[in-house]
Amino acid sequence: MIQDLRILVVEPDPDRVSDIVDALREAGWLDVKALAQISALVRTVKTFSPDIVLIDLANPDRDTLEHISFATETSKRAVALFVDQTDEGLTQAALNAGVSAYVIDGLKKERIKSVLETAIARFNYMRQMQSELDAAKQALADRKTIDRAKGILMRQRGVSEDDAYNLLRKTAMGQGRKVIDVAHALVTAADLLP
Repeated sequence: MIQDLRILVVEPDPDRVSDIVDALREAGWLDVKALAQISALVRTVKTFSPDIVLIDLANPDRDTLEHISFATETSKRAVALFVDQTDEGLTQAALNAGVSAYVIDGLKKERIKSVLETAIARFNYMRQMQSELDAAKQALADRKTIDRAKGILMRQRGVSEDDAYNLLRKTAMGQGRKVIDVAHALVTAADLLP
């Protein structure tokens, strides 16, 4: 279990807030802030900078879910949303908004620890997948740029593809740069010429 988490609890009922904060502290999470009004979510997230946000809503709607996604910056922190009721569309909207845990039938004190641990694990898994996807997209873009640079060299110098790549690599080594940086500079320069 991750101990040193900053947790923001959004709950308008003071009695429920007390129960939630007690449950979090019993689980070992001590850095907890409670917020009664969801309208103050953006400001509180900016000032408190929580690792995870717990939100208890009776009846969410799509606009509220979009507001939560924007306000909590779900790409930067886990969000656990507890609702009293839902439908398939709202469940899907919550997941699309980046909510890490969407728990139906409200927030129960005895479930807080397991739900938070699950939300954190899912958030970390999704962040790792996004990081891998971003890296794969960048590698593909780099590959395209290098192929384009090789094509430019092949046409201008009349060399083979292997020779063009070797020329890019040799230039990069001679300048202490990466092959992609040299390829990008070559492509940019070629785009500037008529």
